Amino acid sequence: MIDLYTSATPNGFKVSILLEELKLPYHVIAIDLEKKDQKKPEYLKLNPNGRIPTIVDRDNGDFSVFESGAILIYLAEKSGQFLPADPKGRSIVLQWLMFQMGGIGPMQGQAHVFYRYAPEKIQYAIERYQNETFRLYTVLDTQLKENEFLTGKLSIADIATWPWVRSYLWAGLEIEELPNLRRWLDVLAERPAFQKGIEVPYKVDRSTTTEKQARERGKNILI
Repeated sequence: MIDLYTSATPNGFKVSILLEELKLPYHVIAIDLEKKDQKKPEYLKLNPNGRIPTIVDRDNGDFSVFESGAILIYLAEKSGQFLPADPKGRSIVLQWLMFQMGGIGPMQGQAHVFYRYAPEKIQYAIERYQNETFRLYTVLDTQLKENEFLTGKLSIADIATWPWVRSYLWAGLEIEELPNLRRWLDVLAERPAFQKGIEVPYKVDRSTTTEKQARERGKNILI
């Protein structure tokens, strides 16, 4: 059994989607970001960085793993799925996983902050992070021109990247001119595990969620 400490954010969705794809049994512990559950001493013992998500593998001596990318790698290796065993294939998947972790996540996260949440609208910051996020999207679009998924077959790289890119409107972006990226988003959105994963720990409908509602559910809900 896996204990999943999470909230309704792209980083949280990565892990719930993978758990659904793997069909591993897991127990959800919702972390209320507004109430600072992630900063409580008992949680910091599991995740010293005080962020979500975190897992505790009850079948492996209550082993805890934090950082979403590290969790994806751990679960993929544990199950033998979504991460190739051969060095070349593994490296390719990890390259695209790091592309998300070091690029899309940080850049789009800042786009969300400055476009949606900052009390002062700083146009330079908004454009800076929107432009860089869109540039990274174009890299994905090029990669997906010749590949159904980022590395050919569905992998943890796709699972890590999709929850962020699906939030493009929340970052104030449009992707009509990126047809390969649009196709990839739609294909993954049809997978039952992805549909279930983005409803953990509760469902957020971004097509109707207002900024006020988002703030009431937690200021970091979509970051």
